[in-house]
Amino acid sequence: MASIDVTGAVALVTGGGSGIGEACARVLGARGAKVMVADLQAEAARRVADAIGDGAAAVTTDVSDPASVAAMVAATVDQLGGDSTSRNNAGIGGASATTGDYPLESWRSVISVNLDGVFYCTRAEIQHMRSHGGGSIVNMASILGSVGFATAPAYVAAKHGVVGLTRTAALEHAADRIRVNARRAGFHPHAPHR
Repeated sequence: MASIDVTGAVALVTGGGSGIGEACARVLGARGAKVMVADLQAEAARRVADAIGDGAAAVTTDVSDPASVAAMVAATVDQLGGDSTSRNNAGIGGASATTGDYPLESWRSVISVNLDGVFYCTRAEIQHMRSHGGGSIVNMASILGSVGFATAPAYVAAKHGVVGLTRTAALEHAADRIRVNARRAGFHPHAPHR
């Protein structure tokens, strides 16, 4: 991504207030994109947008809530003029426990953010991009989207789901001029990240 000029693009980055999401937002801004930094933590999103400078904005978003995701896309369109490239990075690690002992509350939280959230974002982004000539979506997966990892059943299941969702959306929406890809990063599921 560092060698690509994205001047004029409008980039929406979830989980943009820290970690890989922040790094993506900063690189996209440095390469000429207008950047909407979306994060559950309003202050973190604002800090990153301020650091990027002109052409960046911030929005508070809960990716596990479809209405919040729809509002995020609407804010990107209203404030920056569209959404031509999206990076869906928001994610949580969850509890560290074996499948037989995994807490149900942690399962629901991880699946809600890491899989449902990616679906809600991808769906809303496609709906916008399809009616505006296309675009590019990158969903943050993990090397754990293709292997198992002891004590992280929810995280592994969610990342496997993200890979399958991404492959399906890519097949379905290529004719709409929308590229949908997954980036497999080397996350440790119990390290804090967003």
